Amino acid sequence: MKKTIVIVDDHILIAKALEGIISNFNEFEVIYVCENGKDLIRKFEDGEKIPDIILLDISMPIMDGFETAVWLTKNHPNIKVMALSMQGDDNSVIKMIKKGAKGYLLKNTHPKDLETALTRLNSEGFFYPEWASKIIFSNLNKEIETEITVKISEREKEFLKYTVTELSYKEIADKMCCSPRTIESYRDQLCEKLDLKTRVGLAVFAIKNGFAG
Repeated sequence: MKKTIVIVDDHILIAKALEGIISNFNEFEVIYVCENGKDLIRKFEDGEKIPDIILLDISMPIMDGFETAVWLTKNHPNIKVMALSMQGDDNSVIKMIKKGAKGYLLKNTHPKDLETALTRLNSEGFFYPEWASKIIFSNLNKEIETEITVKISEREKEFLKYTVTELSYKEIADKMCCSPRTIESYRDQLCEKLDLKTRVGLAVFAIKNGFAG
């Protein structure tokens, strides 16, 4: 069964073009298009199907991508949000990630790269291209304190070591000889202890504190 996608973008021509591109992907399908966050919320309230993934523009009237990402994170945390924007500046990337986006792409991304990004987002829970990862690591590195002020177990330290790799959570579970659910528990506990929200944040913490091996 294909993973469902909703596009939220006030530029209808761009949204429809994206819909056409994604229709050629084997594993994904667009189920509808919205013009802004308010439009998306109305569709949800009217009983439209809740998608697996949302491709979210940032600059929109009425309710922009930042506000929409916050609402989605609070009300539909299981939806994977991928920012898709013309804005590639540090502030937009960092702010969008902090609001809950699990990925970030520019609108000039090649269709094949878009398909790869969606596949990785679906399987691993996040996707950031190299240019965005550099921005995220550079900025988060300034925010995370080196001094450890919380207790971290040996198993959590082992998990932190793997966060800096390209291994999926399932592959990390295999390496650590435990279930994916246990890995998710390590992730959630560490995010709560360290007041972090993303795997990238955990990876930066691991590097700064010598857990990256």
